[in-house]
Amino acid sequence: QVRLMESGGGLVQPGGSLRLSCRASGIDFANIAVGWYRQAPGKERELVAMANRGGGADYGSFAKGRFTISRDNAGNTVNLEMNSMEPEDTAVYYCHAQLDFSELWGQGTQVTVSS
Repeated sequence: QVRLMESGGGLVQPGGSLRLSCRASGIDFANIAVGWYRQAPGKERELVAMANRGGGADYGSFAKGRFTISRDNAGNTVNLEMNSMEPEDTAVYYCHAQLDFSELWGQGTQVTVSS
């Protein structure tokens, strides 16, 4: 079955940290770009971070210096470490895979930053 399964969302206090994980199945994981997007209420979906198949990564401007993406090709997993979190980071976070001719999305996981 082709799918992406996210885990790790939840409630975190400002300044805290959270780790998201996404496990892929049914796709050629090692040879595609995989990453994370987010969507806050009333806003468009935006790129958080993308791990390219060649080993590099791209980040949204807000994520640079605070978030780190990593991939484990053997485990078909992409992780997102989020540090120094702010209330503005509150959103639904979606795992994303860029296939050859289409995109694959996870169901999303809620992240709430609040005291």
